[in-house]
Amino acid sequence: MKKSVLITGGSRGIGRASALLAARDGHAVAVNYRSEKAAAEAVVAEIVARGGRALAVPGDVADESDVVAMFASAEDALGPLGAVVANAGIVAPKAKLVAMDLPRMRRVFEVNCLGALLTAREAAKRLAKNGGGSIVFISSAAARLGSPNLYVDYAASKGAIDTLTKGLSVELAPDHIRVNAVRPGLIETDIHASGGEPERAKVLGATAPMGRPGKPEEIAEAVVWLMSDAASYVTGAILDVSGGR
Repeated sequence: MKKSVLITGGSRGIGRASALLAARDGHAVAVNYRSEKAAAEAVVAEIVARGGRALAVPGDVADESDVVAMFASAEDALGPLGAVVANAGIVAPKAKLVAMDLPRMRRVFEVNCLGALLTAREAAKRLAKNGGGSIVFISSAAARLGSPNLYVDYAASKGAIDTLTKGLSVELAPDHIRVNAVRPGLIETDIHASGGEPERAKVLGATAPMGRPGKPEEIAEAVVWLMSDAASYVTGAILDVSGGR
């Protein structure tokens, strides 16, 4: 039997797609959410209806006690973890840096960076005890494009994820834990609406070499592959899934 998987921010977008695909691949899935309980429970219901095992797990990834409790709940209900997807992330409305206030910048980094660090720390502890496994971070093409005049704070936070992926992959290799990241381009998810531009992926996606935005399911395919034994010799990799952008 495959070990269980914990996916942060699993109630929508890339997290949701990854949860459904992981379940299809035979994993029990812990679907983390912060505020969208109904959406997370809908993901769980869909997995269960297909014959899988899943659990909705509340928690703010920027809160240490929440993260610790999230991992405990996941393993108590679903058994030993074999993979963790650090997907939870936020973006604020577009603005130049000179117009960004401290609360905005602090929250972006608390969720996108500190949240990823706390998630990875607890994942490392449990995966090492379980004989190894996989951590997959969700970065962004913004990490290499910079998002000038839009979200340089978000881009900077995702650049930190790329660095974390490289360093942690070396640090955890002796424990048989692989660490990789997927770097999506413009993907049709709700995150654009939360940043005040619901049509952004559709409009700018048309300018990508492939001529369209990506779908959450296309990112999920890369995530689940990196979790799988098919990627057994892959660690420290940052995989662009961006339509050539």
